[in-house]
Amino acid sequence: MVDRHLTVLTGSPSLAPLLARGALLSPFKRPRPDAGFPRTRLVLPGLRVDLARLAAYERVCGFPTGDDALPPTYPHVLGFPLAMRLMSGRDFPLPLLGLVHTSVEITQRRALTATGEYRLTVYVDEVVPHRRGTEAAVVTEVRAADGGRTGAVGAAGDEAVWESRSTYLARHRTDGLPGAAALVTSVTSVTSVTDQRDPLPAVAEWQLAGDVGRRYGAVSGDRNPIHLYPLTARLFGFRGAIAHGMWTVARCLAAHGTPAAAVMRADFRAPVPLPGTVTYAAGDGLFALRGADGRTHVTGGVYPLVS
Repeated sequence: MVDRHLTVLTGSPSLAPLLARGALLSPFKRPRPDAGFPRTRLVLPGLRVDLARLAAYERVCGFPTGDDALPPTYPHVLGFPLAMRLMSGRDFPLPLLGLVHTSVEITQRRALTATGEYRLTVYVDEVVPHRRGTEAAVVTEVRAADGGRTGAVGAAGDEAVWESRSTYLARHRTDGLPGAAALVTSVTSVTSVTDQRDPLPAVAEWQLAGDVGRRYGAVSGDRNPIHLYPLTARLFGFRGAIAHGMWTVARCLAAHGTPAAAVMRADFRAPVPLPGTVTYAAGDGLFALRGADGRTHVTGGVYPLVS
């Protein structure tokens, strides 16, 4: 039986027209948690990694370059154009401009190589109320018949060797939404780590330059205006530019280290202003980023998978 919701692509979508479409449609969208959302599953087979772009990503995020294993956050970058095709469409209920990444959970079942060939699947899983607006969950899956070791791509039923679930928030007034003021989404398979009871010990202090958002946007394709310049960020209610959530978690995982098979979870509790100074803290498989004023910006954890 043919899956009517399955769309197979012949190449990775170009980001520039998608971002332009999303920007043009954003003012006309009125997000609400009971809105419909696209059921399409976008599939991109035969994908190979651009090694030069990968090396640039590794440098921006602090991963060692030249390692044959992909950083655990890099498949998110590979799936980003597909996610943008869905999130910039007319049938996606949230405005693309100003969306805030609130959490990500990554499950990696084995190491993926930089020279492997992969098949991506991206889809919107749900749209739900959040205490500050409406939140959408986007899932990215990576499949390879051999886990990426020789580059072969298997059939449609092959196991997903990597998958992620990201939540994106459109902030708006929640007056009149039943229960919205008290409801916080919790749909992941790993316990949220936003309530770490005792402060983790400080490991390092990082000075973040004002161009971190622009440099990460160049290697990831995520050029949301809230990350680029103070002026463009202020248009969406921020005091200045803020770091990408996926840059913060990638930077933390680069410092923390991850096993080949693991579940990684990060919750973005408060924007990381750019430029700025943050303290990286870690211990017992958990990590956090704290500001100079002691405010916690990111909390996360790495949980080894036991086969």
